[in-house]
Amino acid sequence: MDQSFDEFLNSKFFKSLQRQFAGKGPGRLWIYAICGIAVLWLLTGIYIVKPGEMGVVRRFGKMRTTTGPGPHYHIPGPIERVDVVKIEEIRSMELGFRTIHPGPPARIKSYPLESLMITGDENLVNVRVVIQYRISSLPDFLFRVWDPEGSADRRTLMDAAETALRGVAGSMDIDDILTTGRAKVQEDTKTHLQSLMDIYRTGLLITAVKLQAVDPPDQVKASFKDVVSAKEDRERIINEAQAYKEDLLPKARGEAEQMLRAAEAYKETSILEAKGSAARFLSMLKEYRIAKDVTRRRLYFETMQEVLAKANKIVISKDVAGKSLPLLPLGDLGSSIPLAETRKGGQQ
Repeated sequence: MDQSFDEFLNSKFFKSLQRQFAGKGPGRLWIYAICGIAVLWLLTGIYIVKPGEMGVVRRFGKMRTTTGPGPHYHIPGPIERVDVVKIEEIRSMELGFRTIHPGPPARIKSYPLESLMITGDENLVNVRVVIQYRISSLPDFLFRVWDPEGSADRRTLMDAAETALRGVAGSMDIDDILTTGRAKVQEDTKTHLQSLMDIYRTGLLITAVKLQAVDPPDQVKASFKDVVSAKEDRERIINEAQAYKEDLLPKARGEAEQMLRAAEAYKETSILEAKGSAARFLSMLKEYRIAKDVTRRRLYFETMQEVLAKANKIVISKDVAGKSLPLLPLGDLGSSIPLAETRKGGQQ
């Protein structure tokens, strides 16, 4: 199956067994029994590495080789042993609290010694985070560092995570940590923690640092909430004012542009009308100079026609003007009398 099995076949022990089988005598049954036990012992060296896993073969405690997914063979213990570890699995570690029961509802236990930190402006803040990571180098993870994941003995990862988080919190003001700086806390802590993991050669890759809770101490929590609420209201009002500004300015610019276009159109219309009136006057002046009496009479008739068309007047004959009831206007009857008939009646 692999090199370990080939080495066993070429060993002196296996060759001596071959020589014993080739001989004769009553000790041959014992040899068969021993060989059966040996075969069973050899079969225990078969192991399978699943996808997403990696195996590390140790010979007398010293790492010999690594194996990927698939069936493999190693010399059974106590000569060799295999550690098969899930290297693609995303693991998590809680700092500042521990989950007692996942719920729902979830129950947690706080660890103030881990979560209580001093900020850059000398305030206290409770920070609870979850560190997510995976194994990037299995040999380093198994052999370079003692307890790299930080279990009950609080070893490498937990101590390094607490160091990185305290360093980031100590470089920021409490207002930033509580409000707008949460993303910065996560990113800076991840960067600092990964650098420590690389320095210690833990074989771990930090995939995410997630803040679970950032609170001031319980004694001043109410006051801090009021301050945070006031700042959130300020940001909200500023955003609303900015939105109103962005909505109002384009409308004002559009209205101003519309007024300018209307003024330009009015200007062009007035100029064209003035030019047309001047041209019409010059044309009439030319006709007037040619035939003054005819032109004067035509202008008079056109003007009277335009004026009288707008006037609500009735012309009646002198013969009926002196009578007691020369005209009886019923409703709009008077306005419906044709102008030609009134003129005809006035001439009679």
